[in-house]
Amino acid sequence: MSLRSPLARARGLGSAKQGVHHFWAQRISALALIPLMLWFVFSVAQLATGPADFYAVRHWVSAPSVAVTLVLFLAAALYHSMLGVQVVIEDYIHAEGMKLTALVLSKFLHVIIAAASIFAVLKIALA
Repeated sequence: MSLRSPLARARGLGSAKQGVHHFWAQRISALALIPLMLWFVFSVAQLATGPADFYAVRHWVSAPSVAVTLVLFLAAALYHSMLGVQVVIEDYIHAEGMKLTALVLSKFLHVIIAAASIFAVLKIALA
């Protein structure tokens, strides 16, 4: 039996000071995705009005403003996805070893997909 009060036992056991950062990062990336997603949808819809073959898409991506905006869209979408998947893994996987493995694999795959997709856009844009 302890003579310490419940408040005294709880002091110093507060948050890890990371949850708020994660919360805000996910909200800010979601806000950034709103105009980027609207731009992407309208651009692809406009592109689809004509003959949407490989050369039309290549010509579209080769425009500097499109390439930069597309890279921003891909980076924001994959960052937002990485944060969301992290929350799902932390909430629903309870075994610590499996949780750590899933988090590392998720981050690794998101970085690989981001690098490959951004490389593809830059290769088309700079070719």
